[in-house]
Amino acid sequence: MKRWACLKIGTVTTISAVILTMASPAVAGGNNSGRFDQPYDGYAPKTTLLRDATPAKAGLDPAPIDAALAQVAAWTQPSGATKPLYAGAVTLLGHDGQIVTRTATGLALKYADGQGTELPPDQQIPMRTDTIFDMASVSKLFTSIVVLQLVEKGKVDLDAPIATYIPEFAENGKETVSVRQALTHTSGFPSWLPLWSAQPDPESRLHMALTAKLQNPPGSTYLYSDLNLIALGELAHRVTGKTLDKLVADGITKPLQMRDTGYNPDPKKKPRIAATEYQASPPRGMVWGEVHDENAWSLGGVAGHAGVFSTADDMAVLAQTFLNGGSYRGARILKESSVTAMITNFNQGFPGNDHGLGFELNQRWYMGGLSGPRTAGHTGYTGTSLVIDFDSRSFAILLSNRVHPSRNWGSNNPARRAVAQGLALALGVGPRHGKDAWFSGTTDNATSTLDAKVAVPAEGAKLAFDLFVDTEVSDLLYLETSTDGTTWTKVPFSVRDRGSVIDTDGSISGSGDRHWHQVTADLTAGEQTIRWRYTSDPLHQGRGVYVDGVKITSGTGLLLDGERMPESFTATGWRLSRR
Repeated sequence: MKRWACLKIGTVTTISAVILTMASPAVAGGNNSGRFDQPYDGYAPKTTLLRDATPAKAGLDPAPIDAALAQVAAWTQPSGATKPLYAGAVTLLGHDGQIVTRTATGLALKYADGQGTELPPDQQIPMRTDTIFDMASVSKLFTSIVVLQLVEKGKVDLDAPIATYIPEFAENGKETVSVRQALTHTSGFPSWLPLWSAQPDPESRLHMALTAKLQNPPGSTYLYSDLNLIALGELAHRVTGKTLDKLVADGITKPLQMRDTGYNPDPKKKPRIAATEYQASPPRGMVWGEVHDENAWSLGGVAGHAGVFSTADDMAVLAQTFLNGGSYRGARILKESSVTAMITNFNQGFPGNDHGLGFELNQRWYMGGLSGPRTAGHTGYTGTSLVIDFDSRSFAILLSNRVHPSRNWGSNNPARRAVAQGLALALGVGPRHGKDAWFSGTTDNATSTLDAKVAVPAEGAKLAFDLFVDTEVSDLLYLETSTDGTTWTKVPFSVRDRGSVIDTDGSISGSGDRHWHQVTADLTAGEQTIRWRYTSDPLHQGRGVYVDGVKITSGTGLLLDGERMPESFTATGWRLSRR
């Protein structure tokens, strides 16, 4: 496996690859629990079991988690004319084998129709921490695991054409589309087809999916498609003679003791199931206890792309299984090499669409500050999301019924980001010098400045400081100077990164490496103000920027020592932070 450190310097992106070998079954390197800037290598020991703890006992800052949970709760209510993001939600956060919060808010059943008419209070059902949710496209992970299990057994070849296993799949020019391309959504399939309305029965619907025409040449384009996983679910069926629900049960949920996870839930569990959408077409009424996705429903509730129901605690077990390298509670469902394949980016030719053999990778739009090359996850249309950060051995689970009562009420992406960001901010970034460091904050659509005045002698001076940067590529830190406080000029600086040196034009952004860098810059003569300016756009944040150990020296001696003279700085938006 490789850890990719991405720093954007001005308009040029420099990729420095630090090869990280998954050398041992246990951990190949240590991390102080609760630290974002000391990432783990490898996987957690396979003996790691989940246990309940508080954020503080797990080495986390409780405040960002509490703030995120407050936001999740607030979004169950309307704001002015804006409808709530969801009727209810369950949030579960884990770190280093510890569940640090398990919280339910709002209602699992609230509405009587698609217009939002509320049921009488005695008919509404509160959300519980063990509420069962329609996981929607998170189901694709279960299908992917089944396929990798078949690869391990030698029954499926990742680079073989799907048509090897499903002959009719070759129709319409698909004879070369491989299993790997389907897992990485580079097959060329269209994103979706209305199987439920175009064909009269499950058999003809499945045939329509398998024989569909391609929208793009195989391997030429990334396009997320349900059809990829529908095909792989049927492939698993053809190879084994077992239906997908049986394969998921035998190979995943039973070994891991995920008792509330599976397809077509028992009607007796309906009071524990979160309702989804009121559907007029097809005329299903309030969908509750059955799969929401129309195509999966029309295929009998079991399909490769959707259909799995689960709880937050069951999904936590699955997340920890991945963090453990494929094993949990003595049951191994995947080899470590298969887990590595699921979280290795095979879509480097399609920047921004990082994807392993099943998992989405490094997606800030819902992973927030947890995002990185070794951060894996998936979302579901009904309002579910799973984020697993291997570098910090953490995971964030948000399960909501955001389509209840209507998919048109909006997206729960703000809540997904808030939950992941709350956990990211709870993970500390330790100062490099002294007891604290300057922290930029992580406010969207903001500009934060940190200024220091200095009189540089005629021979010039050298500025040095330590820098931690984890930002969206469009959120930049600028180093600037001004003699009048009005006109600012970028100061080029050099970044030393564990032996390599990167020269910048005076600006930088980046994510993924999670460690401190050493920075130097030359200052010209004269009285001036040095400024660190961090700007963020309206959406998405990383873990932020830290500056520490600022020193300005010249031939005549030390001109500024930030550790000894913190009062030399004027901060707007920045603050001193101990973590």
